[in-house]
Amino acid sequence: MNRFTIPRDIYFGRGALDTLKTLKGERAMIVTGGGSMQKFGFLEKVQQLLKEAGFDTYVYEGVESDPSVETVMRGAGAMRAFAPDWIVAVGGGSPIDAAKAMWAFYEYPDTSFDDLCVPFHFPTLRTRARFCAIPSTSGTATEVTAFSVITDYQNGVKYPLADYNITPDIAIVDPALAETMPPTLAAYTGMDAFTHAVEAYVSTLHNDFTDPLALHAIRLINDYLLPSYRGDGSARERMHNAQCLAGMAFSNALLGITHSMAHKTGAAFENGHVVHGCANAIFLPYVIRFNSDNGEASERYRAIARSLNLEPTVNALIDHIVSMNRALSIPACLKNYENGMIGEDEFLQKLPRIAKLAVADACTGSNPRTITEEQMEKLLRDCYYGE
Repeated sequence: MNRFTIPRDIYFGRGALDTLKTLKGERAMIVTGGGSMQKFGFLEKVQQLLKEAGFDTYVYEGVESDPSVETVMRGAGAMRAFAPDWIVAVGGGSPIDAAKAMWAFYEYPDTSFDDLCVPFHFPTLRTRARFCAIPSTSGTATEVTAFSVITDYQNGVKYPLADYNITPDIAIVDPALAETMPPTLAAYTGMDAFTHAVEAYVSTLHNDFTDPLALHAIRLINDYLLPSYRGDGSARERMHNAQCLAGMAFSNALLGITHSMAHKTGAAFENGHVVHGCANAIFLPYVIRFNSDNGEASERYRAIARSLNLEPTVNALIDHIVSMNRALSIPACLKNYENGMIGEDEFLQKLPRIAKLAVADACTGSNPRTITEEQMEKLLRDCYYGE
């Protein structure tokens, strides 16, 4: 038996933010990030709309990119002090992911982070609060997914938390928030969404419910990502919808080793983080090449190429993605990321551990082709050197 889970309600289109006025409750804790929501007036608007609905509000600000375990624990403590009956997370994927994890520790303060790292092992939520997610970027789709990615900085590891309990109750997909993204962020988040859709379509858990969502998201992203990157407002709206469709697909079909690799390289290096969407974009062509040795995956990659009016071959799809990356100013290999931020010596020294962790990542199990640690090392090496 399979399962398909999405939020009870998804409100989308311009003006969707006004849905906040219809929520019923007494106290809402707003979780947000580094200041862009305040800068562009959206945080104030969220507060005002909740006030009109009769809520007392508390704002928890400053969730960093790649939210840490420590941030999650501090936020959960703030939730326990304020006792909200609604959690409203607004911003990019980071504050929404962080708020999901805070939610679990708010309702179950005695649980441990290690407990939550076990896939689909969360306690039953909604004993104290419900959850509304409002994305400002067009990529992670965490507003409709059963996932949250939290970083253990002490060990340099990103952990994807997974459980249907953390699928939000309400998602508000208002394109006005996405129009504030700078071009580089639009590129990285857009390719994150593209990778979600591609990996969901070839996942071992793909099904009749996820396939149409994944394919339509792929087509929309193919048509609208470049115009969105260049600042076209209508394209931003279509991308905001497309990433949400991709999220509904991968939340139920799961992902593959592109994400396993991105999770385990993201926080591994001393000179800075590899932005998640950029890592996915770099790795995806190499992973498609690796996975194409699997017959069913190869046929599905050809189906994607066909849906994009390309020559129906794996090579045509790979070449197309490489061209998309080039047009979005995304490097072709990890060695060229951020002007050589990841030094060769450090990469080679950490490669065995990264490969081991990537094979053990929660996303690896649904990849269409099994992979050993030795194969993962070679694949990561190819991604680093561009081979």
